[in-house]
Amino acid sequence: MKKLFLILALYSVINCKKEELKSEVILKKETPNSHVRSNEKSIRIDTTLVTYFNNKILSDFYKSNNYKTVWQSDKNRKIILAELLKSDEEGLNPEDYKIKKLLDFEKKSATLDTIDLAKYDVLLTSSLEKYISHLTNGILNPRKLYKNWELKENYINLNETVTQLLNSDSLPYKIDQLKPNHIVYKRLKKALALIKTFSTDNFKNLKITGSISPNDTNPSIIDIKKRLIYWKDLQPKDSLTPIYDKEMAIAVKKFQVLHGLALDPIIREATIASLNFSKEQRIHQIIVNLERWKWYPKEMGKEYIIINIPDYKLTLVKDNDTLRTHRVIVGRAKRKTPILSSKLTQVVFNPTWTIPPTILREDVIPAILKSRNYLAKSNIKVYDSNGRIVNPYEWQLAQAKNYRYVQNPGTFNSLGMVKIIFPNRFSVYLHDTNHRDYFDKIDRSLSSGCVRVDNPLELTEYLLNDPMNWNIEKITTILQNEKTKFIKIKKDVSFHLLYWTAWSENNKLIFRDDIYNLDTDLYKKLRN
Repeated sequence: MKKLFLILALYSVINCKKEELKSEVILKKETPNSHVRSNEKSIRIDTTLVTYFNNKILSDFYKSNNYKTVWQSDKNRKIILAELLKSDEEGLNPEDYKIKKLLDFEKKSATLDTIDLAKYDVLLTSSLEKYISHLTNGILNPRKLYKNWELKENYINLNETVTQLLNSDSLPYKIDQLKPNHIVYKRLKKALALIKTFSTDNFKNLKITGSISPNDTNPSIIDIKKRLIYWKDLQPKDSLTPIYDKEMAIAVKKFQVLHGLALDPIIREATIASLNFSKEQRIHQIIVNLERWKWYPKEMGKEYIIINIPDYKLTLVKDNDTLRTHRVIVGRAKRKTPILSSKLTQVVFNPTWTIPPTILREDVIPAILKSRNYLAKSNIKVYDSNGRIVNPYEWQLAQAKNYRYVQNPGTFNSLGMVKIIFPNRFSVYLHDTNHRDYFDKIDRSLSSGCVRVDNPLELTEYLLNDPMNWNIEKITTILQNEKTKFIKIKKDVSFHLLYWTAWSENNKLIFRDDIYNLDTDLYKKLRN
Protein backbone atom coordinates (compact mmCIF):
# COMPACT_ATOMS: atom_id res chain seq x y z
CA MET A 1 0.00 0.00 0.00
CA LYS A 2 2.90 2.33 0.86
CA LYS A 3 4.49 1.61 -2.53
CA LEU A 4 1.19 2.26 -4.33
CA PHE A 5 0.80 5.58 -2.51
CA LEU A 6 4.32 6.62 -3.56
CA ILE A 7 3.67 5.77 -7.19
CA LEU A 8 0.36 7.64 -7.21
CA ALA A 9 1.97 10.61 -5.54
CA LEU A 10 4.78 10.69 -8.07
CA TYR A 11 2.44 10.34 -11.04
CA SER A 12 0.07 13.03 -9.74
CA VAL A 13 2.35 15.69 -11.21
CA ILE A 14 2.63 14.00 -14.61
CA ASN A 15 0.67 15.22 -17.58
CA CYS A 16 -0.84 12.00 -18.93
CA LYS A 17 -1.29 13.23 -22.49
CA LYS A 18 0.42 10.91 -24.96
CA GLU A 19 1.22 11.81 -28.55
CA GLU A 20 1.10 9.16 -31.24
CA LEU A 21 4.69 8.16 -31.79
CA LYS A 22 6.34 5.44 -33.79
CA SER A 23 7.13 2.42 -31.59
CA GLU A 24 10.80 1.57 -31.72
CA VAL A 25 13.84 0.71 -29.64
CA ILE A 26 16.37 3.52 -29.80
CA LEU A 27 19.31 1.86 -31.53
CA LYS A 28 22.96 2.80 -31.55
CA LYS A 29 23.83 5.51 -34.10
CA GLU A 30 27.15 5.94 -35.90
CA THR A 31 27.51 9.46 -34.56
CA PRO A 32 25.80 9.46 -31.17
CA ASN A 33 24.40 12.73 -29.92
CA SER A 34 24.18 12.69 -26.13
CA HIS A 35 23.59 16.39 -25.60
CA VAL A 36 20.50 17.32 -23.62
CA ARG A 37 18.76 20.56 -24.57
CA SER A 38 20.29 23.34 -22.51
CA ASN A 39 18.58 24.59 -19.43
CA GLU A 40 19.69 27.76 -17.69
CA LYS A 41 18.90 26.25 -14.30
CA SER A 42 21.55 23.57 -14.67
CA ILE A 43 24.52 23.60 -12.34
CA ARG A 44 28.12 22.53 -12.73
CA ILE A 45 29.10 18.99 -11.67
CA ASP A 46 32.52 18.27 -10.24
CA THR A 47 34.11 15.60 -12.45
CA THR A 48 35.10 13.58 -9.38
CA LEU A 49 31.40 12.93 -8.68
CA VAL A 50 31.15 11.22 -12.06
CA THR A 51 34.47 9.36 -11.98
CA TYR A 52 33.46 7.92 -8.59
CA PHE A 53 31.04 5.59 -10.44
CA ASN A 54 33.90 4.16 -12.53
CA ASN A 55 31.54 3.99 -15.51
CA LYS A 56 32.81 5.13 -18.92
CA ILE A 57 29.32 5.39 -20.42
CA LEU A 58 28.22 7.65 -17.58
CA SER A 59 31.39 9.73 -17.85
CA ASP A 60 30.87 10.16 -21.60
CA PHE A 61 27.30 11.29 -20.99
CA TYR A 62 28.27 14.08 -18.63
CA LYS A 63 31.29 15.03 -20.71
CA SER A 64 29.01 15.55 -23.72
CA ASN A 65 26.78 17.71 -21.50
CA ASN A 66 29.70 19.83 -20.26
CA TYR A 67 29.44 18.31 -16.79
CA LYS A 68 26.16 20.04 -16.05
CA THR A 69 23.03 18.67 -14.41
CA VAL A 70 20.25 17.41 -16.68
CA TRP A 71 17.43 16.59 -14.26
CA GLN A 72 16.12 20.05 -13.50
CA SER A 73 12.56 19.09 -14.39
CA ASP A 74 10.56 17.98 -11.34
CA LYS A 75 8.14 16.24 -13.67
CA ASN A 76 10.83 14.16 -15.41
CA ARG A 77 12.47 13.17 -12.14
CA LYS A 78 9.19 11.98 -10.69
CA ILE A 79 8.36 9.98 -13.82
CA ILE A 80 11.69 8.16 -13.59
CA LEU A 81 11.37 7.58 -9.85
CA ALA A 82 7.89 6.14 -10.30
CA GLU A 83 9.21 3.85 -13.04
CA LEU A 84 12.10 2.61 -10.92
CA LEU A 85 9.83 2.14 -7.93
CA LYS A 86 7.60 -0.24 -9.88
CA SER A 87 10.42 -2.03 -11.69
CA ASP A 88 9.46 -5.18 -9.77
CA GLU A 89 6.54 -5.45 -12.21
CA GLU A 90 9.19 -6.22 -14.85
CA GLY A 91 10.73 -8.89 -12.64
CA LEU A 92 13.47 -6.49 -11.51
CA ASN A 93 14.51 -5.26 -8.07
CA PRO A 94 13.99 -1.53 -7.30
CA GLU A 95 16.90 -1.60 -4.87
CA ASP A 96 19.26 -2.35 -7.77
CA TYR A 97 18.56 1.23 -8.85
CA LYS A 98 19.22 2.86 -5.44
CA ILE A 99 15.55 3.78 -5.17
CA LYS A 100 15.61 4.55 -1.42
CA LYS A 101 18.50 6.96 -1.78
CA LEU A 102 16.91 8.58 -4.82
CA LEU A 103 13.58 9.05 -3.03
CA ASP A 104 15.40 10.58 -0.10
CA PHE A 105 17.14 13.04 -2.43
CA GLU A 106 13.81 13.87 -4.08
CA LYS A 107 12.12 14.46 -0.74
CA LYS A 108 14.76 17.05 0.11
CA SER A 109 15.26 18.37 -3.43
CA ALA A 110 13.98 21.85 -2.64
CA THR A 111 16.62 22.34 0.07
CA LEU A 112 19.60 20.48 -1.43
CA ASP A 113 22.81 22.45 -1.90
CA THR A 114 24.59 22.40 -5.27
CA ILE A 115 26.85 19.49 -4.31
CA ASP A 116 23.95 17.25 -3.30
CA LEU A 117 21.92 18.33 -6.35
CA ALA A 118 24.86 17.23 -8.50
CA LYS A 119 25.09 13.91 -6.62
CA TYR A 120 21.35 13.34 -7.10
CA ASP A 121 21.61 14.12 -10.80
CA VAL A 122 24.47 11.70 -11.46
CA LEU A 123 22.89 8.93 -9.36
CA LEU A 124 19.57 9.29 -11.18
CA THR A 125 21.26 9.08 -14.59
CA SER A 126 23.31 6.08 -13.48
CA SER A 127 20.23 4.29 -12.14
CA LEU A 128 18.19 5.05 -15.25
CA GLU A 129 20.90 3.75 -17.57
CA LYS A 130 21.18 0.58 -15.52
CA TYR A 131 17.42 0.12 -15.65
CA ILE A 132 17.34 0.65 -19.43
CA SER A 133 20.14 -1.88 -19.84
CA HIS A 134 18.22 -4.41 -17.74
CA LEU A 135 15.00 -3.80 -19.69
CA THR A 136 16.61 -4.26 -23.08
CA ASN A 137 19.14 -7.03 -22.37
CA GLY A 138 18.34 -8.43 -18.96
CA ILE A 139 20.56 -8.49 -15.90
CA LEU A 140 22.66 -11.47 -17.00
CA ASN A 141 24.33 -12.36 -20.28
CA PRO A 142 23.07 -15.71 -21.62
CA ARG A 143 26.13 -16.06 -23.87
CA LYS A 144 28.25 -16.28 -20.74
CA LEU A 145 25.85 -18.61 -18.92
CA TYR A 146 25.16 -21.21 -21.60
CA LYS A 147 27.22 -22.71 -24.41
CA ASN A 148 24.15 -23.58 -26.48
CA TRP A 149 22.35 -20.22 -26.33
CA GLU A 150 23.05 -18.28 -29.52
CA LEU A 151 21.28 -14.94 -29.12
CA LYS A 152 22.42 -11.57 -30.40
CA GLU A 153 22.59 -8.73 -27.94
CA ASN A 154 19.72 -6.22 -28.10
CA TYR A 155 22.25 -3.42 -28.15
CA ILE A 156 21.24 0.19 -27.71
CA ASN A 157 23.25 3.30 -27.09
CA LEU A 158 22.43 4.15 -23.47
CA ASN A 159 23.57 7.76 -23.59
CA GLU A 160 21.68 8.47 -26.80
CA THR A 161 18.62 6.81 -25.29
CA VAL A 162 18.72 8.85 -22.08
CA THR A 163 19.21 12.02 -24.12
CA GLN A 164 16.19 11.27 -26.28
CA LEU A 165 14.15 10.49 -23.18
CA LEU A 166 15.11 13.80 -21.58
CA ASN A 167 14.36 15.72 -24.75
CA SER A 168 11.02 13.99 -25.24
CA ASP A 169 7.64 15.48 -24.43
CA SER A 170 6.23 11.99 -23.79
CA LEU A 171 8.69 10.40 -21.39
CA PRO A 172 6.42 7.63 -20.00
CA TYR A 173 5.50 6.47 -23.50
CA LYS A 174 9.14 6.43 -24.60
CA ILE A 175 10.11 4.32 -21.59
CA ASP A 176 7.37 1.82 -22.36
CA GLN A 177 8.81 1.39 -25.87
CA LEU A 178 12.06 0.16 -24.34
CA LYS A 179 10.34 -2.80 -22.72
CA PRO A 180 9.85 -6.15 -24.49
CA ASN A 181 6.53 -5.90 -26.29
CA HIS A 182 5.90 -9.54 -27.21
CA ILE A 183 2.62 -11.03 -26.03
CA VAL A 184 4.43 -13.68 -23.98
CA TYR A 185 6.31 -11.03 -22.00
CA LYS A 186 3.06 -9.20 -21.33
CA ARG A 187 1.46 -12.47 -20.20
CA LEU A 188 4.40 -13.07 -17.88
CA LYS A 189 3.92 -9.63 -16.33
CA LYS A 190 0.25 -10.45 -15.91
CA ALA A 191 1.20 -13.77 -14.30
CA LEU A 192 3.48 -12.01 -11.82
CA ALA A 193 0.77 -9.52 -10.88
CA LEU A 194 -1.78 -12.33 -10.63
CA ILE A 195 0.26 -14.61 -8.38
CA LYS A 196 1.01 -11.73 -6.01
CA THR A 197 -2.73 -11.56 -5.27
CA PHE A 198 -2.60 -15.06 -3.77
CA SER A 199 -2.40 -15.27 0.01
CA THR A 200 0.72 -16.52 1.76
CA ASP A 201 0.92 -20.30 1.66
CA ASN A 202 2.37 -22.45 4.43
CA PHE A 203 1.78 -25.94 3.08
CA LYS A 204 3.99 -28.88 3.91
CA ASN A 205 5.15 -31.12 1.07
CA LEU A 206 2.61 -33.69 -0.01
CA LYS A 207 3.73 -37.30 0.18
CA ILE A 208 1.74 -40.25 -1.12
CA THR A 209 2.51 -43.92 -1.43
CA GLY A 210 1.59 -45.29 -4.83
CA SER A 211 -1.30 -43.44 -6.45
CA ILE A 212 -4.81 -42.17 -5.63
CA SER A 213 -7.77 -43.06 -7.84
CA PRO A 214 -11.27 -41.55 -8.03
CA ASN A 215 -13.55 -42.70 -5.17
CA ASP A 216 -10.53 -43.61 -3.03
CA THR A 217 -10.43 -42.59 0.59
CA ASN A 218 -7.01 -41.37 1.62
CA PRO A 219 -5.79 -39.06 4.43
CA SER A 220 -3.67 -37.10 1.90
CA ILE A 221 -6.77 -36.10 -0.06
CA ILE A 222 -7.71 -33.29 2.32
CA ASP A 223 -4.25 -31.71 1.86
CA ILE A 224 -4.49 -32.16 -1.91
CA LYS A 225 -7.91 -30.45 -1.90
CA LYS A 226 -6.46 -27.55 0.08
CA ARG A 227 -3.78 -27.09 -2.58
CA LEU A 228 -6.36 -27.21 -5.37
CA ILE A 229 -8.48 -24.64 -3.54
CA TYR A 230 -5.43 -22.42 -3.01
CA TRP A 231 -4.61 -22.45 -6.74
CA LYS A 232 -8.32 -21.81 -7.51
CA ASP A 233 -8.92 -25.08 -9.34
CA LEU A 234 -11.40 -26.28 -6.70
CA GLN A 235 -14.21 -24.26 -5.15
CA PRO A 236 -13.77 -23.69 -1.37
CA LYS A 237 -16.02 -25.68 0.96
CA ASP A 238 -16.90 -25.38 4.63
CA SER A 239 -15.63 -28.88 5.29
CA LEU A 240 -13.37 -31.23 3.33
CA THR A 241 -13.65 -34.99 3.22
CA PRO A 242 -10.83 -37.51 2.56
CA ILE A 243 -12.78 -38.90 -0.41
CA TYR A 244 -11.64 -38.43 -4.02
CA ASP A 245 -15.02 -37.21 -5.28
CA LYS A 246 -16.27 -35.97 -8.66
CA GLU A 247 -15.60 -32.28 -7.92
CA MET A 248 -12.02 -33.11 -6.99
CA ALA A 249 -11.55 -35.10 -10.21
CA ILE A 250 -12.62 -32.06 -12.26
CA ALA A 251 -10.22 -29.86 -10.28
CA VAL A 252 -7.34 -32.31 -10.79
CA LYS A 253 -7.95 -32.23 -14.53
CA LYS A 254 -7.92 -28.39 -14.55
CA PHE A 255 -4.66 -28.39 -12.61
CA GLN A 256 -3.08 -30.89 -14.97
CA VAL A 257 -4.07 -28.88 -18.05
CA LEU A 258 -2.54 -25.68 -16.63
CA HIS A 259 0.68 -27.50 -15.78
CA GLY A 260 1.11 -29.46 -19.00
CA LEU A 261 0.63 -32.82 -17.27
CA ALA A 262 -0.92 -36.00 -18.64
CA LEU A 263 -4.71 -35.88 -18.22
CA ASP A 264 -4.97 -38.75 -15.79
CA PRO A 265 -7.69 -38.98 -13.13
CA ILE A 266 -5.32 -41.14 -11.13
CA ILE A 267 -3.11 -38.87 -9.03
CA ARG A 268 0.49 -39.90 -9.50
CA GLU A 269 3.96 -38.58 -8.76
CA ALA A 270 4.01 -35.89 -11.50
CA THR A 271 0.80 -34.23 -10.28
CA ILE A 272 2.00 -34.32 -6.66
CA ALA A 273 5.35 -32.78 -7.69
CA SER A 274 3.56 -29.85 -9.35
CA LEU A 275 1.21 -29.41 -6.39
CA ASN A 276 4.26 -29.19 -4.11
CA PHE A 277 5.49 -25.99 -5.74
CA SER A 278 5.04 -23.06 -3.36
CA LYS A 279 3.86 -19.57 -4.26
CA GLU A 280 7.41 -18.28 -3.75
CA GLN A 281 8.85 -20.91 -6.09
CA ARG A 282 6.33 -20.01 -8.76
CA ILE A 283 7.15 -16.30 -8.38
CA HIS A 284 10.82 -17.15 -8.89
CA GLN A 285 9.87 -19.16 -11.96
CA ILE A 286 7.98 -16.21 -13.46
CA ILE A 287 10.85 -13.82 -12.71
CA VAL A 288 13.45 -15.97 -14.48
CA ASN A 289 11.20 -16.18 -17.52
CA LEU A 290 10.80 -12.39 -17.55
CA GLU A 291 14.60 -12.24 -17.55
CA ARG A 292 14.82 -14.65 -20.49
CA TRP A 293 12.34 -12.61 -22.52
CA LYS A 294 14.59 -9.58 -22.10
CA TRP A 295 17.32 -11.61 -23.84
CA TYR A 296 15.12 -12.59 -26.77
CA PRO A 297 14.89 -10.53 -30.00
CA LYS A 298 12.77 -7.41 -29.69
CA GLU A 299 11.61 -7.82 -33.28
CA MET A 300 10.54 -11.37 -34.11
CA GLY A 301 9.72 -10.58 -37.73
CA LYS A 302 6.55 -9.90 -39.67
CA GLU A 303 6.11 -13.65 -40.10
CA TYR A 304 7.88 -16.11 -37.85
CA ILE A 305 7.94 -19.54 -36.30
CA ILE A 306 8.47 -19.68 -32.56
CA ILE A 307 9.05 -22.88 -30.62
CA ASN A 308 8.71 -23.07 -26.86
CA ILE A 309 10.91 -26.04 -25.94
CA PRO A 310 9.33 -26.92 -22.54
CA ASP A 311 5.83 -26.68 -24.06
CA TYR A 312 6.77 -28.92 -27.00
CA LYS A 313 4.93 -26.54 -29.30
CA LEU A 314 5.63 -24.79 -32.62
CA THR A 315 3.59 -21.71 -33.45
CA LEU A 316 3.54 -19.89 -36.78
CA VAL A 317 2.69 -16.20 -36.45
CA LYS A 318 1.99 -13.60 -39.13
CA ASP A 319 1.10 -9.98 -38.37
CA ASN A 320 0.68 -10.96 -34.69
CA ASP A 321 -1.94 -13.61 -35.56
CA THR A 322 -1.36 -17.30 -34.88
CA LEU A 323 -1.90 -19.15 -38.16
CA ARG A 324 -1.06 -22.70 -37.10
CA THR A 325 0.47 -24.78 -34.33
CA HIS A 326 2.29 -28.12 -34.35
CA ARG A 327 3.39 -30.50 -31.64
CA VAL A 328 7.15 -30.99 -31.53
CA ILE A 329 9.73 -33.31 -30.03
CA VAL A 330 12.85 -31.63 -28.64
CA GLY A 331 16.25 -32.64 -27.30
CA ARG A 332 16.52 -34.69 -24.14
CA ALA A 333 18.35 -33.24 -21.12
CA LYS A 334 21.69 -34.83 -22.13
CA ARG A 335 21.37 -33.50 -25.69
CA LYS A 336 19.58 -30.22 -25.26
CA THR A 337 17.99 -28.35 -28.15
CA PRO A 338 19.87 -25.03 -28.47
CA ILE A 339 18.33 -21.58 -28.10
CA LEU A 340 18.72 -19.46 -31.23
CA SER A 341 17.17 -17.15 -33.80
CA SER A 342 17.59 -17.62 -37.54
CA LYS A 343 15.73 -17.61 -40.88
CA LEU A 344 14.13 -20.55 -42.68
CA THR A 345 16.02 -21.08 -45.95
CA GLN A 346 15.44 -24.50 -47.47
CA VAL A 347 13.27 -27.60 -47.56
CA VAL A 348 14.77 -31.02 -48.30
CA PHE A 349 12.44 -33.80 -49.46
CA ASN A 350 13.64 -37.38 -48.94
CA PRO A 351 16.66 -36.21 -46.94
CA THR A 352 19.70 -38.33 -46.25
CA TRP A 353 21.02 -38.25 -42.72
CA THR A 354 24.72 -37.81 -42.03
CA ILE A 355 25.13 -39.04 -38.48
CA PRO A 356 26.59 -36.34 -36.19
CA PRO A 357 29.57 -37.03 -33.86
CA THR A 358 27.65 -37.29 -30.57
CA ILE A 359 25.12 -39.80 -31.88
CA LEU A 360 27.92 -41.67 -33.64
CA ARG A 361 29.97 -41.92 -30.46
CA GLU A 362 27.18 -42.69 -28.02
CA ASP A 363 24.72 -44.67 -30.14
CA VAL A 364 25.95 -45.94 -33.50
CA ILE A 365 29.45 -47.24 -32.73
CA PRO A 366 28.25 -49.23 -29.68
CA ALA A 367 25.43 -50.68 -31.83
CA ILE A 368 27.89 -51.69 -34.59
CA LEU A 369 30.15 -53.37 -32.04
CA LYS A 370 27.19 -55.46 -30.91
CA SER A 371 26.20 -56.45 -34.46
CA ARG A 372 27.52 -55.52 -37.91
CA ASN A 373 24.00 -56.16 -39.18
CA TYR A 374 22.98 -52.92 -37.47
CA LEU A 375 24.21 -50.91 -40.45
CA ALA A 376 22.13 -52.85 -42.99
CA LYS A 377 19.06 -52.90 -40.76
CA SER A 378 19.31 -49.14 -40.26
CA ASN A 379 19.97 -48.50 -43.97
CA ILE A 380 23.26 -46.79 -43.11
CA LYS A 381 26.19 -46.71 -45.53
CA VAL A 382 29.75 -46.09 -44.33
CA TYR A 383 32.22 -44.12 -46.45
CA ASP A 384 35.97 -43.80 -45.98
CA SER A 385 37.95 -40.58 -46.50
CA ASN A 386 38.16 -41.28 -50.23
CA GLY A 387 34.40 -41.63 -50.55
CA ARG A 388 34.49 -45.40 -51.00
CA ILE A 389 31.81 -47.55 -49.38
CA VAL A 390 33.14 -49.60 -46.46
CA ASN A 391 31.85 -53.14 -46.14
CA PRO A 392 30.29 -53.59 -42.68
CA TYR A 393 32.53 -56.57 -42.05
CA GLU A 394 35.63 -54.57 -42.96
CA TRP A 395 34.66 -51.74 -40.64
CA GLN A 396 37.44 -51.09 -38.07
CA LEU A 397 36.96 -49.56 -34.64
CA ALA A 398 40.29 -47.73 -34.89
CA GLN A 399 39.00 -45.89 -37.97
CA ALA A 400 35.41 -45.53 -36.76
CA LYS A 401 35.54 -41.77 -36.21
CA ASN A 402 37.20 -41.17 -39.58
CA TYR A 403 34.36 -42.73 -41.52
CA ARG A 404 31.29 -40.88 -42.74
CA TYR A 405 27.96 -42.52 -41.91
CA VAL A 406 24.95 -41.74 -44.11
CA GLN A 407 21.43 -43.06 -43.75
CA ASN A 408 19.68 -43.25 -47.12
CA PRO A 409 16.27 -41.68 -47.79
CA GLY A 410 13.20 -43.77 -47.19
CA THR A 411 10.56 -44.89 -44.73
CA PHE A 412 13.10 -45.82 -42.07
CA ASN A 413 15.20 -42.66 -42.31
CA SER A 414 15.41 -40.99 -38.90
CA LEU A 415 14.59 -37.60 -40.45
CA GLY A 416 11.42 -38.93 -42.06
CA MET A 417 10.29 -37.48 -45.37
CA VAL A 418 11.25 -33.82 -45.02
CA LYS A 419 13.83 -31.56 -43.41
CA ILE A 420 13.52 -27.78 -42.98
CA ILE A 421 16.82 -25.91 -42.73
CA PHE A 422 17.74 -22.70 -40.89
CA PRO A 423 21.40 -21.60 -40.64
CA ASN A 424 22.97 -22.24 -37.22
CA ARG A 425 26.26 -23.42 -35.77
CA PHE A 426 24.70 -26.38 -33.97
CA SER A 427 23.68 -28.28 -37.12
CA VAL A 428 20.10 -28.62 -35.90
CA TYR A 429 17.00 -28.39 -38.05
CA LEU A 430 13.29 -29.18 -38.19
CA HIS A 431 12.35 -32.57 -39.55
CA ASP A 432 9.80 -35.32 -39.88
CA THR A 433 10.29 -38.59 -37.97
CA ASN A 434 9.83 -42.29 -38.46
CA HIS A 435 8.38 -42.52 -34.94
CA ARG A 436 5.21 -40.44 -35.24
CA ASP A 437 3.64 -42.22 -32.27
CA TYR A 438 6.01 -40.24 -30.03
CA PHE A 439 3.90 -37.12 -30.55
CA ASP A 440 1.22 -38.65 -28.32
CA LYS A 441 3.60 -38.63 -25.35
CA ILE A 442 3.34 -35.88 -22.74
CA ASP A 443 7.11 -35.71 -22.14
CA ARG A 444 8.53 -35.15 -25.60
CA SER A 445 12.15 -34.30 -24.74
CA LEU A 446 13.31 -37.35 -26.68
CA SER A 447 15.55 -36.24 -29.56
CA SER A 448 19.28 -35.66 -29.87
CA GLY A 449 18.87 -31.88 -30.27
CA CYS A 450 16.99 -31.40 -33.53
CA VAL A 451 13.27 -30.66 -33.50
CA ARG A 452 10.81 -33.20 -34.90
CA VAL A 453 7.56 -31.70 -36.16
CA ASP A 454 4.11 -33.28 -36.23
CA ASN A 455 2.33 -33.00 -39.62
CA PRO A 456 5.45 -31.50 -41.24
CA LEU A 457 4.11 -31.76 -44.81
CA GLU A 458 1.30 -29.32 -44.04
CA LEU A 459 3.82 -26.87 -42.61
CA THR A 460 6.12 -27.39 -45.61
CA GLU A 461 3.31 -26.76 -48.09
CA TYR A 462 2.54 -23.47 -46.33
CA LEU A 463 6.19 -22.38 -46.26
CA LEU A 464 6.78 -23.10 -49.94
CA ASN A 465 3.70 -21.00 -50.73
CA ASP A 466 3.30 -22.30 -54.28
CA PRO A 467 -0.08 -24.06 -54.74
CA MET A 468 0.65 -24.85 -58.36
CA ASN A 469 4.02 -26.57 -57.93
CA TRP A 470 4.15 -27.52 -54.26
CA ASN A 471 0.73 -28.68 -53.15
CA ILE A 472 0.34 -31.81 -51.03
CA GLU A 473 -0.38 -34.02 -54.05
CA LYS A 474 2.81 -32.99 -55.87
CA ILE A 475 4.85 -33.20 -52.67
CA THR A 476 3.56 -36.74 -52.15
CA THR A 477 4.63 -37.70 -55.69
CA ILE A 478 8.17 -36.50 -55.03
CA LEU A 479 8.33 -38.34 -51.73
CA GLN A 480 7.31 -41.60 -53.39
CA ASN A 481 10.34 -41.67 -55.70
CA GLU A 482 12.67 -41.45 -52.66
CA LYS A 483 15.07 -39.10 -54.44
CA THR A 484 16.51 -36.23 -52.43
CA LYS A 485 15.32 -32.80 -53.61
CA PHE A 486 16.25 -29.34 -52.31
CA ILE A 487 13.76 -26.44 -52.53
CA LYS A 488 14.49 -22.83 -51.53
CA ILE A 489 12.00 -21.17 -49.19
CA LYS A 490 11.13 -17.85 -50.85
CA LYS A 491 8.93 -16.55 -48.04
CA ASP A 492 10.71 -14.38 -45.47
CA VAL A 493 10.08 -16.40 -42.32
CA SER A 494 12.09 -15.82 -39.15
CA PHE A 495 12.72 -18.72 -36.81
CA HIS A 496 13.06 -18.65 -33.02
CA LEU A 497 13.90 -21.62 -30.79
CA LEU A 498 13.22 -20.37 -27.26
CA TYR A 499 12.66 -21.56 -23.71
CA TRP A 500 10.05 -20.41 -21.18
CA THR A 501 8.23 -22.28 -18.44
CA ALA A 502 5.54 -19.86 -17.26
CA TRP A 503 2.93 -17.44 -18.57
CA SER A 504 -0.77 -16.61 -18.09
CA GLU A 505 -3.91 -16.83 -20.18
CA ASN A 506 -7.39 -15.62 -19.32
CA ASN A 507 -6.36 -14.80 -15.75
CA LYS A 508 -5.02 -18.33 -15.25
CA LEU A 509 -1.44 -19.12 -14.27
CA ILE A 510 0.23 -21.60 -16.62
CA PHE A 511 3.43 -23.51 -15.90
CA ARG A 512 5.53 -26.14 -17.65
CA ASP A 513 8.17 -28.51 -16.36
CA ASP A 514 11.66 -27.03 -16.44
CA ILE A 515 12.91 -29.92 -18.57
CA TYR A 516 16.52 -28.67 -18.72
CA ASN A 517 16.64 -27.67 -15.02
CA LEU A 518 17.55 -24.05 -15.73
CA ASP A 519 15.06 -22.06 -13.62
CA THR A 520 16.40 -22.52 -10.08
CA ASP A 521 20.02 -21.89 -11.03
CA LEU A 522 19.10 -18.79 -13.02
CA TYR A 523 17.14 -17.32 -10.13
CA LYS A 524 20.12 -17.81 -7.79
CA LYS A 525 22.38 -16.01 -10.25
CA LEU A 526 19.89 -13.15 -10.59
CA ARG A 527 19.82 -12.62 -6.85
CA ASN A 528 23.57 -12.96 -6.23
